[in-house]
Amino acid sequence: MGDERIIVTALGRDRVGIVAGISAVLAEHNANIIELTSAEMGGSFVMVMLIDISKANLKMADLQNVLKQKGEELGVQVTAQHEDVFRYMHRI
Repeated sequence: MGDERIIVTALGRDRVGIVAGISAVLAEHNANIIELTSAEMGGSFVMVMLIDISKANLKMADLQNVLKQKGEELGVQVTAQHEDVFRYMHRI
């Protein structure tokens, strides 16, 4: 894989282990967390991560599926998008 970065977001009811669960999946697949921010907004947990997947051992589509499955286990909605797609979709 080349120099690739993705944005991972998680949204749902706050509970213990969300950050740990998602971080463990990323570590297992050699994806590096560059930035992480999280907050509780109106009773919902919101997390945004910038991830370097240039040395990941999965293709992006497979990593997206693994993260989505982990989110379902944790009771949160997890999405992963290429950084360029995320920025294009959320530009002002």
